[in-house]
Amino acid sequence: MPERLTRRTYRRTARRPGSRRGRHPLLLSAAGAVVVLVFLVPYLVMLVGSFKSRPEILSVPPTYLPKQWHPGNYLSMWSTPETPLPFNLVSTLVISFCATALGLAVALPAAYYTARSRFPGRLAFLLLVLMTQMLQPTVLAVGLFREFVVIGIDDTWAAMILVNAAFNLSFAVWIMHSFFAGVPLEIEEAAVLDGASRLQTLRRITLPLVWPGIVTAVIFTFVACWNEFAASLVILTTDANQPLSVALTKFVGQYDSAWQYVFGVSVVAIVPVVVLFALIEKRLVAGLTAGGVK
Repeated sequence: MPERLTRRTYRRTARRPGSRRGRHPLLLSAAGAVVVLVFLVPYLVMLVGSFKSRPEILSVPPTYLPKQWHPGNYLSMWSTPETPLPFNLVSTLVISFCATALGLAVALPAAYYTARSRFPGRLAFLLLVLMTQMLQPTVLAVGLFREFVVIGIDDTWAAMILVNAAFNLSFAVWIMHSFFAGVPLEIEEAAVLDGASRLQTLRRITLPLVWPGIVTAVIFTFVACWNEFAASLVILTTDANQPLSVALTKFVGQYDSAWQYVFGVSVVAIVPVVVLFALIEKRLVAGLTAGGVK
């Protein structure tokens, strides 16, 4: 009887809102809300600033909400003489999608082969692939520009597609290599015994199992291509060929800056990435957490 009363008393104490056990979820929720707020505040400031006039943005003391909303900033920024934004948006889309597709087309067979074959120098090859991540486009931009001038593709989308695909290739290979290595070889051997070819086994058996890894590689490659700046600034000299990341700098001058357009272009630039994350959020989380639980 005393033991039963003790258990009941413990349960009641554990359920009390003021107990330590009851405070933990509240503390975690409060900490999560603070973290979310810290990350969202810059974007909120950017969004609100895009609806302000330039004098109001530079006013002292600053105003948190615009006294008069200017939604026309989003219309006028597309026809500014500083930069052809519609062409810049098209350039960004073409370069990002094509570079992601090219990088995936090369990284997929490379990751599969390195995960399934034990060829001489395999470890050295993987380390060499990893070392390429240390080379940034900023360091190699001038050399790449001279190379593209010799080839004859400087100031073209093709040049930036090759650059972005090459600099994100190693990351995609390493991501998908770990996923291919995690698929048991016996599954593919059973498919081969049933009469499937190597290509059919890869397409029908292996790829569906590593799909979260492919999605993870695609999203990170696409975001890296979308935000690339240094190489585009050097290689693409025509205003219409430059991506949004470079076109954004045209609104910031030495003596005058159109901050309302800077905020507006920044909002437009992050919308496709946010939409992409929202569409594949579940698969992205599955790819990032795969292997965490055995």
